[in-house]
Amino acid sequence: MALWSLEEAGGIAILTFDTPGRRVNVLSQSALVEFDRVLTELARRPIEGLIVRSGKPKGFVVGADVYEFQKIRNSARAAELARAGQMVFNRLSTLPFPSVTAIHGSCLGGGLELALATSYRIASDDPKTRLGLPEVKLGIHPGFGGTVRLPRLIGDLPALDLMLSGRTLRSRAAKKLGLVDEVVPERHLLAGATALLRRRPVHRLAWWKRAPGLALLRPQVARLLAPRIARRARPEHYPAPHRLLALWARSGGLEAEAVSLGELLVTPASRHLVRLFLLGEELKRNARALDHGVRHVHVVGAGVMGADIAIWAARCGFTVSLQDRHPQAIGNAMRRAHAFLKKEVREGRAVQAVMDRIVPDLRARAAQRADLVIEAIIEDEQAKRALFAELETVTSADALFASNTSSIPIEQLGADLKHPGRLFGLHFFNPVTKMPLIEIVRGTGTDAATLARGRAFAGALDRFPLTVASTPGFLVNRALMPYLLEAMTLLEEGIPGPVIDASAVTFGMPMGPVALADTVGLDVCLSVAEHLAGGLHIEVPGTLRTLVSEGRLGKKSGRGFYRYDDHGRAIDAPGAQHAPEVTERLIWRLVNEAAACLREGVVEDADLVDAGLVFGTGFAPFRGGPLGYAEDMGNTGIQQSLERLSREFGARFRPDDGWLKPDFLARRALAP
Repeated sequence: MALWSLEEAGGIAILTFDTPGRRVNVLSQSALVEFDRVLTELARRPIEGLIVRSGKPKGFVVGADVYEFQKIRNSARAAELARAGQMVFNRLSTLPFPSVTAIHGSCLGGGLELALATSYRIASDDPKTRLGLPEVKLGIHPGFGGTVRLPRLIGDLPALDLMLSGRTLRSRAAKKLGLVDEVVPERHLLAGATALLRRRPVHRLAWWKRAPGLALLRPQVARLLAPRIARRARPEHYPAPHRLLALWARSGGLEAEAVSLGELLVTPASRHLVRLFLLGEELKRNARALDHGVRHVHVVGAGVMGADIAIWAARCGFTVSLQDRHPQAIGNAMRRAHAFLKKEVREGRAVQAVMDRIVPDLRARAAQRADLVIEAIIEDEQAKRALFAELETVTSADALFASNTSSIPIEQLGADLKHPGRLFGLHFFNPVTKMPLIEIVRGTGTDAATLARGRAFAGALDRFPLTVASTPGFLVNRALMPYLLEAMTLLEEGIPGPVIDASAVTFGMPMGPVALADTVGLDVCLSVAEHLAGGLHIEVPGTLRTLVSEGRLGKKSGRGFYRYDDHGRAIDAPGAQHAPEVTERLIWRLVNEAAACLREGVVEDADLVDAGLVFGTGFAPFRGGPLGYAEDMGNTGIQQSLERLSREFGARFRPDDGWLKPDFLARRALAP
């Protein structure tokens, strides 16, 4: 066998899954065929039980092979593959002896559906052991029996919560829910699994957990849940959670699960979400192949961005020194770190271990030991240049310099350095602890080795590293700024802010542009807009300058375009109906600027433009990013729309020259 290996010990069969050439195990079609063959053989043997485990050191099974999804062109074929997986897992669940899954690391999607088909589950207590069914994030739902088996095991409402949210659980939370039977240290997994097979505990689900799944109650429960789901995911944008709820409400069963999955897998939403997922995996995989050589990170600037960069780097295992001229800023940052870690890490010793890796450094004494220095001070070119020139006199010769600038070209910041090749951009997005993208900015003088180490470091932070050219605004801010400025132009024309925001949200944006500008900070928006204005020939609306001069900076000052209460909630932004003509103006400004970024080589290809603007701004993922949306519209339709808007509203809508190229939006083949 190529993927599975079998051994026996004391009457117990141990079946180990190890996908060659892959960092993680995936349930490809060939893996399922081989699994079925070995299960058929095992059913004939006189053994007492079966243990299924992984041969990978850091994971069990992360799900089906998503790369195979790209080859599926029709719903009937997709449903057929789902039935094949169901058949294999049914064979596992009906073996004439008990079985147990030994779980260490990620157990997701089809991996958890495999585990649900065994009699028992035992998991390691490692923090990286996570269990879940995140298929909704790919625009589908479980298809190997998960929609049937999970409710039977843990109850209908907890199962729906897991499947509809796509969230994952740590092993102890999974045990509390009844998803796993035991949690043990990794070294005891095999012994614990054997003990479970000998003991054969009986699962009993409390009546109150079974009650919502009664046939008479399911439609009523579904009616209560439907509006809540619609608030999080509009059915016209993300059909998967709504289809899943309908499937559960009618007690669909395995065949209905397979048919529904097949239909979802070929929708445009799933096609786009799958491709974005694979692009993210590619960015991380490429970064993991590089060596960052970083152990000690020195962060200069203990404001919100600098503090969060320090917190996240320490959370990811790096030693971090945090410098600021103001002791109070460092104190606030340390309190912020402790509050974040108590919420995210929870366990006291683990929280303290991370806190111990963050060293307050008022006088920059630790800078000389740093492998990487990250500048996160005010967005002022002269201040940043002076800081780097000073740091060059105290750091080691091979230390890297990175700036978190959001718009200033890197070569300008390194103008006073003797060795500018060590400087690159490391542009984080706010909030650092949640936003998955980091722009790796390539200055004209940045050494290739510096850039490679920067990408590797971003990958070690579990972020998507996107290499961008050092042009004004790089990719994300450059494409986003015309969108925000168009919103301000609409405001000046008398369109209410709530209508503008509703028009963007209806399209699929996570937040309207007016609310986004207030959240980012109007002073930050003004600074970025002024940096971009000359190079991109854009006009900064007078309204923005006026509000900043009046101290109305947005949410952080309590008032910007909207007013905010003490909890940061807008108090004068009631719901409003969207306006299609407003949506068109907002989105086409962004899409046209994204095209300009591609034509000018800010990033290498259309896929990376889309990845950057989805992971960096939240641009409607189900549309595949701005160029994915444009591809669906077709070049002719794009040019006609932009030319019409240009005639009506001016040269800012003039179609970019890139749309004239027939292969402008060509896509790469993505492979593992």
